[in-house]
Amino acid sequence: MAVKVIIPTPLRPYAGKQESVDLQAANVGEALAALTSQYAELRKHLYADDGRLRSFVNVYLNDEDIRFLQKEKTEVREGDTISIVPSIAGAVWALRSACILQPRGSAGLAWWISTRWTSPISSGR
Repeated sequence: MAVKVIIPTPLRPYAGKQESVDLQAANVGEALAALTSQYAELRKHLYADDGRLRSFVNVYLNDEDIRFLQKEKTEVREGDTISIVPSIAGAVWALRSACILQPRGSAGLAWWISTRWTSPISSGR
C-alpha cells in the first residue's frame, strides 16, 4: 500500500530535506524500514542499537499512536499517513500552546510539534 511518512523538522537533514516521503508498505514497520533504507542516516536517530524504536520517538498512524495499536506490526491502508514525532522533555508550555493553537486533535498536535521542535543535535546546542 502507498503511505505517506511525515518527517519531523529536526530529522529532515537526514532525509534529503524532505517534509514527507511516499512509500510502499504493508505495515508501519515495513514503512519505517523502507524509509531508513532510502535514507540510511535516519536509522541511528529512530532506532537503538538493539533494533527497537528509540523511546523518545513516537509514531502515529493517522491519529493513532502505534504503541496503543499493534506497534510496528500495525497494518496500513492505501493513503494512510505515518507521522514521526520526537518527544519533548520539559516543554509543557509548548504542548499547551499547541493544544490551544491547533484544535485538530492529535494529528494537529503531531503536526505542530514536528514543524516547530528543534533537537539539540540539529540546532548545535
